[in-house]
Amino acid sequence: MKKRYKLGTILLASALILSACGGGKDTASEASDKQVLRVIESTEIPLMDTTLATDGVSFTAMNQVFEGLYTLDKNDQIIPAAATAMPKISEDQKTYTIQIRDNAKWSDGSELTANDFIYAWRKVVDPTSGAQYSFLYRDIVQNASEILDGKKDPTELGVKALDDKTLQISLTQAVPYFNSLLTFGPFYPQKESYVKKEGKDFAKDSDHMIYNGPFTMKDWSGTSKSWKFEKNDDYWDKDNVKLDRIDVQVAKEPGAAVNLYNTGKVDRAPLTGDYASQYKDNKEFVAEPDSYVYWLKFNQKRDGKATDVANLYLRKAIAQAINKEALADTVIANGATPINGEIPRGFAQNPSTGKDFREDSGDHLTHNVKAAQANFAKAQQQLGKNDITLEIVGDDQEFAKKTLEFIQSELQTNLKGLTITLKTVPYKNRLALDQAQDYTVQLSRWAPAYKDPMTYIASWETGNNYNNMGYSNPAYDKLTKDITTTLATNPEARWQAMLQTEKVLLDDDAAIAPLYQNATAVLEKPYVKGVVKHLFGAPYSFRWAYITK
Repeated sequence: MKKRYKLGTILLASALILSACGGGKDTASEASDKQVLRVIESTEIPLMDTTLATDGVSFTAMNQVFEGLYTLDKNDQIIPAAATAMPKISEDQKTYTIQIRDNAKWSDGSELTANDFIYAWRKVVDPTSGAQYSFLYRDIVQNASEILDGKKDPTELGVKALDDKTLQISLTQAVPYFNSLLTFGPFYPQKESYVKKEGKDFAKDSDHMIYNGPFTMKDWSGTSKSWKFEKNDDYWDKDNVKLDRIDVQVAKEPGAAVNLYNTGKVDRAPLTGDYASQYKDNKEFVAEPDSYVYWLKFNQKRDGKATDVANLYLRKAIAQAINKEALADTVIANGATPINGEIPRGFAQNPSTGKDFREDSGDHLTHNVKAAQANFAKAQQQLGKNDITLEIVGDDQEFAKKTLEFIQSELQTNLKGLTITLKTVPYKNRLALDQAQDYTVQLSRWAPAYKDPMTYIASWETGNNYNNMGYSNPAYDKLTKDITTTLATNPEARWQAMLQTEKVLLDDDAAIAPLYQNATAVLEKPYVKGVVKHLFGAPYSFRWAYITK
């Protein structure tokens, strides 16, 4: 479903460029009887193991070839996927019973069963697996917390098969957004016998995976810059999948994509910076919604030692010294907007008044050079040095490089005595540095896994797998614990507690430095239809996409 918005009010995700396979011609398909698109992704796929992946690029790819019990429709509503219907929920809202479709199969022709979900979910919560999204189960699925803490075995997770096609899930308490969680990648199934047969080779490339989604994957080596999605003939809803094939290649430079678009060789091209300004009045300009928020992560402990950014005043100085409006308007320039908080605009509303979270929470860590300089002076005094050097790590994509250069200029201009060095690495490598906590400052981003502010808030709990920056505050932990337990069925009190988390995280601790809420601006040929952009979960779905002849 295509959605068009005014440029100043939109949000962003990873850039995808869809194109027809008609050589260099402006055509809808490579053959009259085929539906074929070419898709350009912004970077390589880091992982295709559903239990381990953490990023939007991986989730976009996985969303085409795997499927959970539920999925998001064209309007981001939750609908049955591998399940026959929405769950049967007990009166206390702690037990979910779900029936799996009789015709749901893997691409090797075998049956999709309840045990496929149980096996995958146990892998996620196994503390030896290293699954970063395991926190989605904590305090939610029965015994998950104890398993993650090493106190119980993964086999004790609160999920069981009543028969081959019936799954029963036991929760620790009512969870308002649990159906939304079940649409997300870490809740996808895996076939135990296949995974064990493949061993260490499982999911290393497209030849060592089987699929239960609308498409299968071909020609992906694990590190390649191109791959294909082909229609899955074993998919239960194959009759409603219109595309025969999607060809994918990685393109990190937006200028090349725009050139391909203008010469009729691609169907969609992402627009940032000067390109967005140049084409915003073009009749083929399209703006798509998103909930990505970009920020700086401050790693307070590295190699067992406190870093300079363990100093509160240095973190505050950095957050306040950056002109976020100029960054969004002149560097990103695709409709991105500055943000003075963690939760994006348009994502969550007060259950009593309907007011947006950003409006209720207000502004935090706003751009204020004088305050930044005062805080920097305090940091210099407390650290006992006038000259401070920090390295900021970011991706090697063009927009990320320009963002880092802008931040470097702002900080070195406004905070005399601060030297910023930049380190740009491939996307996959940055994720590895983050997981190893091997950085001091990092340009990072977060997109929601499910439609609730906790998808952002939970990231900064002590021990959370995305935290990876030595941040810990008992007051913050208590708020998040209350939100997911005692306040779970009290919407207004829960909302107030979620608002309070931003005050602790940002006003009190400056644990991160919010920068901007991104936006996707693209040029799109009118014959591309049915590409769905989601506000949470996997960024894109192609199961409804087609091209007109």
